[in-house]
Formats: sequence, structure tokens, C-alpha cells
Amino acid sequence: MKEIAGVLIQPLSQIGDERGKIMHMMRVDDSAFEKFGEIYFSVVYPGVIKGWHLHKEMTLNYACISGKIKLVLFDERESSASKGVLQEIFLGEENYKLVQIPPGVWNGFKGLGIKEAIVANLATTAHDPHEITRMDPLNNYIGYDWSLKNK
Repeated sequence: MKEIAGVLIQPLSQIGDERGKIMHMMRVDDSAFEKFGEIYFSVVYPGVIKGWHLHKEMTLNYACISGKIKLVLFDERESSASKGVLQEIFLGEENYKLVQIPPGVWNGFKGLGIKEAIVANLATTAHDPHEITRMDPLNNYIGYDWSLKNK
């Protein structure tokens, strides 16, 4: 599958011992850090789709800290070398990664497995309802099929 220009995917560390674990996400001195706007946690139930969303100014920094999700991105930026590319990324406790999504890239995610998933987002700006565009995940021009694919 092709990758979308400007999307960063990097492994994150988990440090565990008999007491539990620490799950790193981002530090101010990480190369991916731009600036702090807000951090929030989105809970998604198995089989539920949250999307599509497009931010005009905000850079998203997602990490799935519990459960599993399928994150789907679609690039429709006019000036992008990857215009028209669709990208799927599976995230969760076993595949713990940071995904940085630049402004102008559509994104949505679906809860997988049997328990709710928790997605952390360290955003570069505070939420502004005028900065986000939303689109129905099932009825739109992207035409992505969110159903289970048995290969």
C-alpha cells in the first residue's frame, strides 16, 4: 500500500515490569513535536467508525493506548505528491506507534477486536469547530469500504 506524503509513523516504546508499564508517546524534544494545542482521548467501541475528519490547520498525533483500531487516511491535498492515495494503518497495544497526520488529510478510524479502544491525540491546536470538516464514513466520494476483509 502506498504511503501519504507528510504522514509520519514511528514505533513507540513501552517499558514494563511486574508493576505494569509506561507507554511513551511524545516529548518536547522529539523530532516529531511541533507544538502543544491540547491532548484528548477518544474511546471507540468495537465495529464503530469515527470519521471522516479533515483538519485545515491542526496536525494530529495519534497513538492507540488500549485496544485496536484501523486508522484510514485519504490525501486530497492539491499540492501533494500522494494526492488520491488511501492508506490503512493498524494500531494498538501490540503495534504501538505514533501516527502524525498533517493538515488537509482525511482521517477516520474503526474499533477492532472485542473491547473498546482508546486513542490519544496530542494536537497542535486547541479544538475549533470552524477548523474541522466532517464527512459521513459510509456515504461519501472517498468510497472506502470499512467492512471486514476476509483474505
